[in-house]
Amino acid sequence: MRVLLIGGGAREHALAARILESPLLTKLYWLPGNAALEGQAEKVTNLDPCSGPEVAAWARAQAVDLAVIGPEAPLLAGVSDCLEEAGIPCFGPSRAAARLEGSKAFAKELMTAWSIPTARYVKVAGPREAAETVARWGAPVVIKADGLAAGKGVTVAMTGEEARQAALTLSGPAVIEEYLEGEELSFMVLAQGRRWLPLVPSRDYKRIGAGDTGPNTGGMGAVASFALLGGDLHEEIGARIIAPVLAAMAEAGTPFKGVLYAGLMLTGDGPKVLEFNARFGDPETQAILQLWQDDLLAVLAEVARGGLPEKLTWSREEALCLVLASGGYPGPFRRGYPIQGLAAAARQVKVYHGGTELRQGQAVTAGGRVLTLAAAAESLALVRERVYAAARTVAFTDMYYRTDIGAGF
Repeated sequence: MRVLLIGGGAREHALAARILESPLLTKLYWLPGNAALEGQAEKVTNLDPCSGPEVAAWARAQAVDLAVIGPEAPLLAGVSDCLEEAGIPCFGPSRAAARLEGSKAFAKELMTAWSIPTARYVKVAGPREAAETVARWGAPVVIKADGLAAGKGVTVAMTGEEARQAALTLSGPAVIEEYLEGEELSFMVLAQGRRWLPLVPSRDYKRIGAGDTGPNTGGMGAVASFALLGGDLHEEIGARIIAPVLAAMAEAGTPFKGVLYAGLMLTGDGPKVLEFNARFGDPETQAILQLWQDDLLAVLAEVARGGLPEKLTWSREEALCLVLASGGYPGPFRRGYPIQGLAAAARQVKVYHGGTELRQGQAVTAGGRVLTLAAAAESLALVRERVYAAARTVAFTDMYYRTDIGAGF
């Protein structure tokens, strides 16, 4: 099977590494890729990943049998639609179905119409209306830009001044939400129309600082474990959130295919939706893949072609991943620093490249989230020890990571 994987982050490296293990694979193309997997995947650097017609024409010319889309931007650009129209099965929803992630307002309206539990909210047209709204509501309050922001378009404002500043920095429409208290949970499923299969539950650490302080990021680490969620709560999430949203999309004529990600808050009143994503989470996927035992390529191909496996096979261990970031992220940061210690880290854990590139054969930093280290073990304490030990073998100028991923679990 000739496969095209779209995306150049650590999530895509993790997916690529597993796809390369499949006996079904004959060739892997990676658009655009990064510094990883030299000699194993053919990097495609002369295509715009968000140009559907261009990607589809190239894929047809290469006789690609399956496309897998990692990030949200190509999905919202309609790349999946163009590939399917060209006769190439694609793992990832249509542009219309991906609006669940692309528009916070659309998702909120759908949840309201289908009685899916979520935070109280109001839509605002821009910064002035947002500032007036947060002044009335008070703090704490949540301000969400209505569009794609790579996980960084959300401000959880704990003070009135912080809320006002976040409102005034908006560049367009937004959603203002009530602040929910509880434990966050990432609940991902493989979806095919109204049918779905759950992946192992996970928890993402969004804020830059230890103790969940500072601004939101694309994610600084994650844990994955069946211990995160009891059976009764699992059934409640399925019945009150996953089934209704898939039914809503199907009835609207935009059935969902691929991974549906529900970002949840487990409140005293039950689980409530914080957001929907239309693809594998990053960095949750890097943790989840440590426990997922199926032939990943076979599963992705079956879903892309309109099917759904009867069941999935999982390890019962605990998994954890840790992001090594550029100093300054999610704000301004410098690029181009040589990365040392990759081989030593790879002897202890899985090392996934995110923001990297090759310069004269040397991996250098090229993004905010540079690397993700991931592993699984029989206990979270053991896997934390292993991953953090590996992190201490890696070095690049201004390297930063949170010290509390999985702590107090």
